[in-house]
Amino acid sequence: MNAVEIEAAVSDLASQPFDGEEFPFAFLAAFGNKKTTIDRLRKGNTNASDVPNGVLQRNNIHVATCQPGAVSETLNALRASPKTTTAKAKFILATDGRTLEAEDLVSGETIAPDYRNFADHFGFFLPLAGISTIKEIKDNPIDVRATGRLNKLYVELLKDNPDWATEERRHDMNHFMARLIFCFFAEDTGIFKETGLFTRTVDQMSERDAANTHEVIGTIFHAMNLSATQRNADKPPAWADAFPYVNGGLFSGSIDVPRFSRMARTFLLHSGQLNWREINPDIFGSMIQAVADEGERGALGMHYTSVPNILKVLNPLLLDELREQLNAAGDNPRILLNLRRRMAKTRVFDPACGSGNFLVIAYKQMRQIEAEINQRRGEPGLKTEIPLTNFRGIELLSFPAEIARLALIIAEYQCDVQYRGQRQALAEFLPLNAMNWITCGNALRLDWLSLCPPTGNQVKMVANDLFHTPLDQPEIDFDNEGGETYICGNPPYLGSTWQSEEQKADLKAIFNARSKSWKSLDYVAGWFMKAADYGTKTDAASAFVSTNSICQGQQVPILWPLIFDTGHEIQFAHTSFKWANLASHNAGVTVAIVGISRNAGTTRRLYSEANGQSDGNLQIKVADNINAYLVPGPNVIVERASKPLSALSEMSFGNKPVDGGHLLLSKNETNKLGLSTQQRTRFLRRIYGSAEFIRGLERYCLWIEDKHLDEAMGIEPIRQRIEGVRAIRLASRDKSANEMATRAHQMREMNISQNWTITVPRTSSESRPLLPSGLIDSRSTVTSEAFALFDAPLWNMAIIASRIHLVWIATVCGKMKTDFRYSNTLGWNTFPVPLLTEQNKIDLTRCAENILLAREAHFPATIADLYVADSMPENLRRAHEQNDEVLERIYIGRRFRNDTERLEKLFDLYTKMTAVPSPTRNTRKTAQ
Repeated sequence: MNAVEIEAAVSDLASQPFDGEEFPFAFLAAFGNKKTTIDRLRKGNTNASDVPNGVLQRNNIHVATCQPGAVSETLNALRASPKTTTAKAKFILATDGRTLEAEDLVSGETIAPDYRNFADHFGFFLPLAGISTIKEIKDNPIDVRATGRLNKLYVELLKDNPDWATEERRHDMNHFMARLIFCFFAEDTGIFKETGLFTRTVDQMSERDAANTHEVIGTIFHAMNLSATQRNADKPPAWADAFPYVNGGLFSGSIDVPRFSRMARTFLLHSGQLNWREINPDIFGSMIQAVADEGERGALGMHYTSVPNILKVLNPLLLDELREQLNAAGDNPRILLNLRRRMAKTRVFDPACGSGNFLVIAYKQMRQIEAEINQRRGEPGLKTEIPLTNFRGIELLSFPAEIARLALIIAEYQCDVQYRGQRQALAEFLPLNAMNWITCGNALRLDWLSLCPPTGNQVKMVANDLFHTPLDQPEIDFDNEGGETYICGNPPYLGSTWQSEEQKADLKAIFNARSKSWKSLDYVAGWFMKAADYGTKTDAASAFVSTNSICQGQQVPILWPLIFDTGHEIQFAHTSFKWANLASHNAGVTVAIVGISRNAGTTRRLYSEANGQSDGNLQIKVADNINAYLVPGPNVIVERASKPLSALSEMSFGNKPVDGGHLLLSKNETNKLGLSTQQRTRFLRRIYGSAEFIRGLERYCLWIEDKHLDEAMGIEPIRQRIEGVRAIRLASRDKSANEMATRAHQMREMNISQNWTITVPRTSSESRPLLPSGLIDSRSTVTSEAFALFDAPLWNMAIIASRIHLVWIATVCGKMKTDFRYSNTLGWNTFPVPLLTEQNKIDLTRCAENILLAREAHFPATIADLYVADSMPENLRRAHEQNDEVLERIYIGRRFRNDTERLEKLFDLYTKMTAVPSPTRNTRKTAQ
């Protein structure tokens, strides 16, 4: 369930008559618990509560109902219950149907509303559904409720008006919804003369069966498009004449309204009964954008991006500097005036604006700074000099684009109320200005300079009013000569595998003339390149949220030299963290924020969070330069190397079968061969790929040396498999595979150790705290899904198993989906290691042995069992800690403070190693 669905379920529960016996189960159902889970609790199978009338769900909540007046006493009993502690309950809740008290046992926060109002606090309980609590949602549920109500209305209207769901009428439907949102907001904020005017008029003037609801609404809309002069001629009904002239194109054009069913009319009236005065345009806008997209409707409310996350972009991009100048100005009226004039000419441009939340937050933050300036200058209540038209956007879909315009209008009104007072805000709000500053279109195809030119006071636009996009493209006043431009946003990421043909064509149009490897780029790379091109014509600075993959692995040498060639450098960056949304049990996508500029200055800032989460403790490192891997240091690009740059053993690919599966066998298949003990020893080997090594799966291969081929061919099941390999290779279009058909009894490579093999899987989950690696014996070998160090000294494993090596691999090799993707040429051969003394090697060998012994103590647990971050055995954790301690002291004489410091040291070493001829490098070695 998403937050909108949960709010609806909780509101429904709160509105029903209280049933003390049923309440705990209904409450859990409202937060997405399955019927089978609730049935087990109801039967007592999983309910370990020791409180009367209590229900205890492990790792979640301990809830109890009680007699009237005993709520506080019952909550105390829940808090003191040993079962609450042992079951690791996150919440306790007690209610008697009149009042309700609850406590978040993690934060200590409490609530104590009347029972009928407890749905107002649904956000307090969202962690019960696996949804990270976001302060704005928890404190103000109106945005979630409004989204839910409008979604019900939208779906019901399409059910009764299927033609409005077609492509031809989609814009009309979206326009209608935008008009409704404006009316709901206007009737609760004084913009309409009477509170509740729109909802009350529809209720009074339309029939209960909704037969004429569309006509009533159409008449109201028509009236709001009539100026005073027009009204004298048109003479709308008296009940419609009460509505003001709005203008701005919001109610111009067609006033066609979809027909309403009785249910749709009810949904509309319920929507109007909410208190729209409290709406947050940045929250509501981003939550509602899924309403008009059938494919996205299941994700309703999940698109919300928290204000703190948006400020991770906006603060270092422009707001921090504005606040610093404000602080430096003190009460100096001249300096304050210059700062205000500067902000009046500052443009914020989001070329992937969605419903406008980045623009709304930027506008609200700048109005706050302007209000402080006015206060210090003794000019409180002064009309703002910051025009909405300075907050420009491009959005592909029409409904979010319309909501973005509306959200900015609402934000402007709310700021006017806050900083100038209700009377002044109302006096100047209507009629709306007809200028359009949000463009609906494909940002990667449009000319950004024409939509947001670097100089001049006129702008060519794609529309001439708030909500229409005619072919005529008039120019509008845009008086900001000499102003600054800041580009920001959260563009669509989309790795190459998931891009549509149209999206691939978008990237081709941008990159085809610049790079032959552009097809490997994420879709977001197009925004970075367009921003860099834009920045060559103006001094704009840009910052985008992006998947961290554009700063890792193969995308770095493709994209970033092109960015740097335009003269741009990385001005600031926020290293990888989870960009969570309001989806249930959402893990969030791992993102980075990168800011680029041609005037990056001499001080660059690198932001990181200790726990990798969006609510972590922020750390700031000041650097002279930040490279494309988001590491302090020169703009170095890590290139593949055929041999290790450091004195490491050579790492090879495992053996590639090219066999159609005929040379590889399960344990059961080996039994069907009917081999003697001697033949099993002669013809079979245990073989490991990534899955076999990590999960302990048993797999075998035919291992036939030339001298034993005749004997093997005499064993019919083996002969059939060899002939199967031959047929596969001869049928291949690969010439080398055809040539291998003459050796159909063998894999392409036949590498095996004399003593042992250190192996590393090619893919490994990012959830593991370390890279899996280990030893296999000389009777076993590896497939091409793993890498091998044949007969290498054991200290090599200590390096592979270290935190510092994992950080390097994650950065320079990148990932496949969310898994680490190991590479010997890009990850191992480039890995910088200081010159190791013999004592260093002895110490690291002992560390590797300790890791292996710690694993052995938990036999038969697999790597997958042992390397789970939250449940890693303590002895194994200590062995790895000791390994990291020993290795990192070799680098800097102490443990590194964080991953940023690790990477900084590694890139420094890499730069030095590639700048001078490297010393003699170890190749394949025997065990020491």
